[in-house]
Amino acid sequence: MRKKLSSTLVLLVTSVMAFAAQPAVKTGIEVLRDHGFKELKGKRVGLVTNPSGVDSNLKSTIEILFEAPQVNLVALFGPEHGVRGDVYAGGKITDSIDEATGLPVYSLYGATRKPTPEMLKGIDVMVYDIQDVGVRSYTYISTLGLVMEACAPLDIEVMVLDRPNPLGGNKIEGCYVEPGFHSFVSQYKIPYVYGLTVGEVAVLVNEEGLNCGQKGDQDPVKCNLTVIPMKGWKRDMLYEDTGLPWVLPSPNIPFKHTPVYYASSGICGDLYGFMNIGVGYTLPFEVFGALWLDPLALKARLECYQMEGVAFRTIWYKPFSGSLKGELVKGLQFFFTDYEKARITEVQFLVMQAVAELWPDKKAFDIIKGYGSFDKVCGTDYVRKEFSNRYRFEDIKEYWRKDEEAFRTLSQKYHIY
Repeated sequence: MRKKLSSTLVLLVTSVMAFAAQPAVKTGIEVLRDHGFKELKGKRVGLVTNPSGVDSNLKSTIEILFEAPQVNLVALFGPEHGVRGDVYAGGKITDSIDEATGLPVYSLYGATRKPTPEMLKGIDVMVYDIQDVGVRSYTYISTLGLVMEACAPLDIEVMVLDRPNPLGGNKIEGCYVEPGFHSFVSQYKIPYVYGLTVGEVAVLVNEEGLNCGQKGDQDPVKCNLTVIPMKGWKRDMLYEDTGLPWVLPSPNIPFKHTPVYYASSGICGDLYGFMNIGVGYTLPFEVFGALWLDPLALKARLECYQMEGVAFRTIWYKPFSGSLKGELVKGLQFFFTDYEKARITEVQFLVMQAVAELWPDKKAFDIIKGYGSFDKVCGTDYVRKEFSNRYRFEDIKEYWRKDEEAFRTLSQKYHIY
């Protein structure tokens, strides 16, 4: 009897474990496969992807489409870091042949960032499957927009296989990009943190105009857009809630929580020579550190600001790459104790304020060599100019937040979930 009960218990536990292992969310590539790829039948397919384009068993979208008898995959297109993720940050990518499939690979981060008519020749539909991070400065949504823009006049369909926003679908922070400040890291008139999935971004950009204010009075262009939605995703989900494996979409976004920290320190990180933010160490975007810094003093000053949902601890570490390689960096690691209440993008501005108060000779804009990247990722020079007068976040707080509610209202029209 005991042996029988024991066997039954093992079966029950095994069943529970198998059930628990099932992701709560099914991504667009899996939904497309469940449909038998009917949306691609009879079409010549181009694919924009990278290593983050995988199913829940880590099989790549490249292999899934290449092996499907119903799909005629004819070309691959590589964004920043390349189709196979073998190019480091900022590295230029050249056209090549994919060794695994023999398919041509066209670079969208080299001589051109927008597909040329020659690249698109013979393609009926361009499929896009890349994991987004939910932050405007991350270049993959810019690549998507340029693909849509290139395909529109050629009447080539664009199909987005949707994936979760790791920051959830409710967090919106930051101002719009101002005219004159649109770039590959601020391509659209959207907040810095926009609270949409990549499929929803595509629909919004398509319906509101692909140019999004960056091309003067040129008439907006709309493409033939299809979004294959996820199943099971909800707006209050962070990535850890999806049950899906995390494949780093770029080298410095290694963990499923890293996008939250990228939004919180990445702007500060564009002030080269000011603070180390953990890139080159095991905690990319999760720390603020410097050789000259007093961690205890900085921690005490930041705690005086009483930021909701944020906590700090002191840390000493040695980066293994970058300008501070092998140096003992002193700083703070930060954590979000209440994500919903936290204003994640504002942490970095308050760190800059605290440094200016504690070490007047280390003010951010006084010790760096250039701030062009900072203005680009902020989408304006107002933040820098106004903030650098007194180094008080309150001086830019209203401006940084001014477009959030308007975008929340606008973007709800394009919610798929």
